[in-house]
Amino acid sequence: MSVNIPIDYAWIEATGLAAVRFTAFLFIAPPFAYNAFPARIKAMLAVGLAIVVSSRVTPGYESLGTGEFFLALTMNVLIGALLGFLVMLCFTAIQAAGNLIDLSGGFQMSSAYDPNLGQQSSPFGRLFQMTALLILFVSDGYQLVLSGFVRSFDALPVTGSINLAGPVTLLIDATSQMLVSAVQIAGPIMIVLFLADAGLGLMTRVAPALNAFAMGFPLKILLTLTLAGSIILALPRIVGAIAEDMGGLLIGGAQ
Repeated sequence: MSVNIPIDYAWIEATGLAAVRFTAFLFIAPPFAYNAFPARIKAMLAVGLAIVVSSRVTPGYESLGTGEFFLALTMNVLIGALLGFLVMLCFTAIQAAGNLIDLSGGFQMSSAYDPNLGQQSSPFGRLFQMTALLILFVSDGYQLVLSGFVRSFDALPVTGSINLAGPVTLLIDATSQMLVSAVQIAGPIMIVLFLADAGLGLMTRVAPALNAFAMGFPLKILLTLTLAGSIILALPRIVGAIAEDMGGLLIGGAQ
């Protein structure tokens, strides 16, 4: 007695292409891209999410030839990586703001290699990055990111192609916006520390024997810690706004 198990090859192909897009996205987009998440966990999560969205990607899908399938595979890798990079740009604004604070406050000298990021990172850069990551999970902001990415399958099916003119313009705009956001977050502290340096310089000119710059180190540390604390208190609102921007960029980048 033989057992006939029907296999839906179209469903397997469509779900596999969706898994490829998810994998490229998760390996680049925060918070999933950090090395604290093992690669096999990211791959398993990508497959699981692809199965969840299979009802979106399989209707109307027809099995492709070998050449067409590899072309669709390449396009999904490109789309997932592009959307992941857009999310990374948004999230990098917070870490860049911390690095600017370290540069102005003198903490940049204590930078060290961060294995999670795979790069040199300064103290406030790491603190802001880890705090934002924690807030993103606690506030379910990561669900907004994934929801925006899932909606990209409606705008751009797994067999669709992408016009690079639109995404390139979007990348340029997102990069400039990231730089502006970093300066807006760290700008007040940078201005206060600059005025503190200017005041110490004037004090040195008035009373050279006072050695005001020796007093400047503990003063700048105190100012940096105090003002950075106010930014940390505002991080939940900042991360919430960035998470909403991420969802909008993911939808816009796929169109």
